[in-house]
Amino acid sequence: MSKPKLYGISGSRAHRSLWAIEEVGIEYDQVPVDFKAGSKAPEYLAINPNGRVPALVDGDITIFESMAINLYLAKTYGGNLYPQNAKDEALTWQWTVWGISEIEPLQMQSLVQKLFVAEDKRNDKLIASAEKQLARPLQVLDDALSNREWLVGAQFSIADLNLSGVMLLLKMIKFDYANYSNVQRWADACYARPSLARAQARD
Repeated sequence: MSKPKLYGISGSRAHRSLWAIEEVGIEYDQVPVDFKAGSKAPEYLAINPNGRVPALVDGDITIFESMAINLYLAKTYGGNLYPQNAKDEALTWQWTVWGISEIEPLQMQSLVQKLFVAEDKRNDKLIASAEKQLARPLQVLDDALSNREWLVGAQFSIADLNLSGVMLLLKMIKFDYANYSNVQRWADACYARPSLARAQARD
């Protein structure tokens, strides 16, 4: 049986799925497609017609969208990384969707300005607005972590990986978590996992 193929590089949203596949610990082949010209090549568009990374091919299934890939990997290969009952499964989906709906759009506004716009053309008002708006969801997360180590259950799970994988972009722009000590503690524990270091070393 052929190994799963994961398309993408660590310097893109594919880092989330590289982290997940390293966490589940299966053998796989990485196809280093970048998020620019590589993702628009005809041979890649045949796999993901959206022209974005990542994508996963595992036997007869092809999946795009990093969060869908991660949930599939965890449920198929991850053992206890994936929830074992309907309640925890629903909470895992909740935090996964929440991350890409409540955190990602705001952090992307700040990241684009800080990393992809020349300093003399940077929109500091947009950065300040986005970071101010992040206060609400980050407070929600901080409160949720006030009496627990992990988001769902008693151990690190795909819920933690998915949400902290989204929030890695905040780490890239050196966002200050000083007002959210529970988020900081949780994020530090997530980012200390050896599987993330292995994923970030792949390009």
